[in-house]
Order: sequence, then C-alpha cells, then structure tokens
Amino acid sequence: MSRILIIGGGAAGMMASVFAARNGHKVHIFEKNEKTGKKLYITGKGRCNLTNACEMDTLFASVCTNEKFLYSAFYGFTNQDAMNFFEEAGVELKVERGNRVFPKSDRSADVLDGLRRQMKQAGVQVHLHTEVADVITEEGRAAGVCLSDGRHIMGDAVIVATGGISYASTGSTGDGYRFAEKLGHKVTQRRPALVPFNIREHFVKELQGLSLKNVEISVRNGKKELYREFGEMLFTHFGVSGPLILTASSFVGGLAAKQELTLVLDLKPALTLDQLDQRILRDFEEHKNKAFKNAVSGLFPAKLIPVMISLSGISPDKKIHEISRGERQHFAYQIKNLEMTITGLRGFEEAIITRGGVSVKEIHPSTMESKLIPGLYFIGEVLDLDAVTGGFNLQIAWSTAYAAGNAVGCL
Repeated sequence: MSRILIIGGGAAGMMASVFAARNGHKVHIFEKNEKTGKKLYITGKGRCNLTNACEMDTLFASVCTNEKFLYSAFYGFTNQDAMNFFEEAGVELKVERGNRVFPKSDRSADVLDGLRRQMKQAGVQVHLHTEVADVITEEGRAAGVCLSDGRHIMGDAVIVATGGISYASTGSTGDGYRFAEKLGHKVTQRRPALVPFNIREHFVKELQGLSLKNVEISVRNGKKELYREFGEMLFTHFGVSGPLILTASSFVGGLAAKQELTLVLDLKPALTLDQLDQRILRDFEEHKNKAFKNAVSGLFPAKLIPVMISLSGISPDKKIHEISRGERQHFAYQIKNLEMTITGLRGFEEAIITRGGVSVKEIHPSTMESKLIPGLYFIGEVLDLDAVTGGFNLQIAWSTAYAAGNAVGCL
C-alpha cells in the first residue's frame, strides 16, 4: 500500500482518487476550496456535459492540441467507460444533440454526488481549505507536499490536478504550472480557450441576448477562410458567444489574440443566394404596398429586424414596390454575409478552459507520470491538452485521471 497525495479536488483529481484508492492505496486529496468539484458544478450551465457518446475517431478529431498523446489514455478509459462509471455510481444519463451526455436530472450536483460516493466508498480522505504551496522531492523523486501553513505531508507519489487558469473563482489560479516549472518541466504558453469574441460593431449591443440556431459562421483573415461551422450562437453586450463561437475560438483564438479577423454570419445557410432572393421576392410580392420595415418580419427574429433593415441601406419607410432588384439582391447578400470585426478574445475569467500547460513531451502518455521526476504525475487541464466544446474536455480529465490513478504506486 502506497500513500498517494493528490493536489486539487476537481474533476480529474476526484476521478484519480477513486481508482488509486480502489487499488488499495491510501489516498489524500488536498483542496484549497471549501468543497470539491467547484468548476464541475458550474460546467454546462450547471447541467454538466460530462462526456460525448461519439465514436473513437470523432473523440480524437475533437481534440485540438496533442491528440496523439491521448491515444493510450482514451483507449484505456473510453467515453463509454466514463458513462458506465457514472451510471454505476447511481447517476442516470441521457444523450442529447451532438452526442452530448448529461445527467438525466440536468443537475451537475448529481454528477458530483456520484463521484463523492465512489470516493467515500473507496476510502479517499479529503482535506478541504488546505492549500499546497510546493511539491517536495527527495533524491530526485516526488516525496510529498508542503502546505501553505508550513506543514510537510510526505507520501509515495504526488498527482498534480490543479486545473488551468480559467474561472479563477473556482480555485484555478495556475498553481500546477508553478509546481511544474520549479521542478524543471516546460510549460507552454497559456491563453483562454472556448472563449467568446469581442466585436467592434455597435449593433451587437442591440442584439444582446439574442440566440440564433441553425446558422453558419465563417472566420476569415482577409480573403483566407480559417474556420466554418454550422450551429448555435448568442449575441452579448460585448460581442458573440455560444457553442459555435466557443468552438471557433479553439481554432482561431491564437490569431484573434494578435490581430483583427472577420466573422461572417449566414442567417439562412439552408438556402443558396438565388433561393433566398426568390424567397424574398415572394414575400415582397405578398406585401408590395407595405413599407419595407413591415414586410420582413417572416425573415428574422424581432430583435434582428431593425439591425438588418439598417444594414440593408434601404429606407425603412420605402414601399416594397419601389425597391429595386439591385437593392433586393443586396439585402439577400447581407442576410447570408453579415460581417462583424473580431477585435480579440474575452479573458480567462470567461474562458471555459485554458489552452497550453505542462508540455506532454515530458509526460509518459500511458501513466501521466513525469519523465523527469519519478512519482510525480500531471492530469487534466494542467496538461497542454484541450478540445472543442461538447464534453470532450471532461473526457480528457477522466481518461488522464484513470491512467494516473491506475498506475500510481505501482513499482
């Protein structure tokens, strides 16, 4: 029996503790917050999208950084294994659009309760309000932790599960990066990921709170298209957010942090430009004696109508029968090419995850053990691993946690 010390009681730390304890080890979690799983509690807007029920090739394709590193971890503890774990822990699950997996109750608290039950059953000891200041090494190997109150807690292995630096209010303040760098590990540049965009155009403020489904966006750098996808988005007081935008940020965020990019919104992606023009023509025929502003209600949500009228360049009071073919076609083009200027990303406080972290080149992919310091493990968001939205980042947490929890303490 080994004594295993886990720094951080978030998703990865809690999962690792269960498997390490099930293997007969004495496991201690040190959590600086007043409770475990603070970030997990708010994920998925409090519903907890805990994994994705996709095929394995989709799982790998959804990882944005270092997907090859996850080969052993993902096959060692698959998305189906994660679902089985939670169902065996008494959490009923459901699969929604995009294969996103949620607790049937829509309560993230149920996922946390399931994890905590498994921890208690396995004999994990949790130390709340307990902050780790440093990792102790002896003869080049991890030997314990130094707490912020000066106490030294010795052990046979240390697992760092401190998360990233997004949502600092949940305790993610970058402690793990500091531990890693002090022990000689390389930490790659970190930036917010799965994060909303700031938009220059003032009309976004008029659209604040408007959610659009079944739209398509593309992000361009000049004439070069960087990203294109179909789905849901949301207008906010500062710009745009929602699943489409958050995922886009994982692909273009690095460039968006350095320079302005163009976001192009297609409000009617199911129609070609010609089909849309014919649709508008039919509407105009039906309302030919009405003012323009009263003839377009069938095309957009109410909040969007004044903005689209303004952008069309057509006088709101102009009679439909007075609108030229060129004006109508320009209006159709505008509907399929609503351009906005991305001026940057929101900060870490609004990012769902952190991109960058402990370099995986210095980590054993099958065990998550450091190649530099025996007995030291890194799991979850502290590693340089990230994925798109949809439950994939939590699957990274579960899989890396399982790898470490199963390997730790084995000679």
